[in-house]
Amino acid sequence: MNTKVISYLLGKISVLMGAAQVINLCMALYYGEKCYLQFLFSILLAVGLGYALQFYGRDASHKDISVREGIGTVFFAWILAAGLAGLPFVFLQVLDPVSAYFEAMSGLTTTGATSISDLEVLPKSLLFWRAMNHWIGGIGIIVIFVALLPSMSGTAVYLYNAEVTGFSNSRILPRIRTTAIALFYIYLLLTIILTGILRGMGMDAYDAVYHAFSCIATGGFSDYNTSVAHFKSPMIEYALSVFMVLAAGNFAVYYQVTQNGFKALWEDLEFKVYVVMVLCFSVAIAVNIILVNGYSIENGFRSALFHVASFASTTGFVADDYDKWPSFARMMLAVMFFTGGCAGSTAGGIKICRLIVLVKTVAAELRRTLHPQMLLTVYYGKARLSMPTVMNIGRFFFVYIFVVALLTLVTTASGVAPEEAIFGVASCLASVGPAFGSIGATGTYAELPAGAKIAMALGMLLGRLELFTALALLRSEYWRNSKRW
Repeated sequence: MNTKVISYLLGKISVLMGAAQVINLCMALYYGEKCYLQFLFSILLAVGLGYALQFYGRDASHKDISVREGIGTVFFAWILAAGLAGLPFVFLQVLDPVSAYFEAMSGLTTTGATSISDLEVLPKSLLFWRAMNHWIGGIGIIVIFVALLPSMSGTAVYLYNAEVTGFSNSRILPRIRTTAIALFYIYLLLTIILTGILRGMGMDAYDAVYHAFSCIATGGFSDYNTSVAHFKSPMIEYALSVFMVLAAGNFAVYYQVTQNGFKALWEDLEFKVYVVMVLCFSVAIAVNIILVNGYSIENGFRSALFHVASFASTTGFVADDYDKWPSFARMMLAVMFFTGGCAGSTAGGIKICRLIVLVKTVAAELRRTLHPQMLLTVYYGKARLSMPTVMNIGRFFFVYIFVVALLTLVTTASGVAPEEAIFGVASCLASVGPAFGSIGATGTYAELPAGAKIAMALGMLLGRLELFTALALLRSEYWRNSKRW
């Protein structure tokens, strides 16, 4: 493994993380907040570390990047970025180092789980840094990196593929850099549109940008303790519901919409299944809470739609205390955050495309039980999937459940109750954030022990990188020199 090329690339990312905080430094000066010094220290540390890493890797060639360097760079980039993003929280003594790392990893992986018990006493510049972490992490650190660094165009495929979501790493354009730029523009456009809509609905500029960042990144951070419930606005809830669903769609499909019109959306099997699931689950939960909790029809449907969109997109916004809902409604929400959104989106979870293939595989196995001589064939849309692809999806599902179980055991070992541990881990792995109970609609992760926070932060990272990119580093052969790489 070429450590120098990894060091050089990590140095570039460290500088970019420092440069991003200049915005917050300027905000602190604009609002007259004394935390500008802490941001200045954080910037200097990130930039200094970045140049030190680049100096060590100064002789590295981008042509030396292989699959192994791509995996290593992506994994350690997220580890490094979370560490740097957590510095302002530590310097301001808002959080201890472990909680700050948890908060930063939650932001960058668009999880939205918070260790801060009272948000509304914090400086605006620091709160906005949380939203920026969402927005940076939503599109992907590596995607932004590739888009901004022209010299990486030839070997960026290894970085891009290590961060891509779903079971296909097809790209919308032949070149990786042009693909990254196209995705970035779509991401930016959706953010701008939502910001304008929220401003038109009465939010001030700061809140509009903040919640647009969180929504399009499917992150869920808010600058208010009560999240979206603070605004008491049905129109804002409907708008955010629509854009949470859109943010969980495949951005490559949105690019096709710009080329071929809205028929591209209709022809995409994954997006259609996703929208139908959101609507069906919303109706089912709405009926449940209308009959049991006495909601009005409009209020019940709006609250159900908002929280189904929030959980299905793995955003984690809260507009109502869903912990008071019946068990049926809460379990429906739990199912949605396991499935997650579409591949190629900012959402987490297993992904709808994998769920479709799993269901089709089970149906095919049932047919083969009745007809033992028939070949196992699984179609995704009009395409017949190869057996290696089907088997890989099965392996992913197994590993996903195994990781939930393992991290739950680690979390319970730190003193967390089993129910709280399993839902907390599952929520963090799926990048949702809020779970149920003390870490649910009205709670935070602030009181969890350090061991539980470390385990859940690891779960956030594994979920963001879709497991195998990170778990590949556990193989001994990864660390051995081999020409096969």
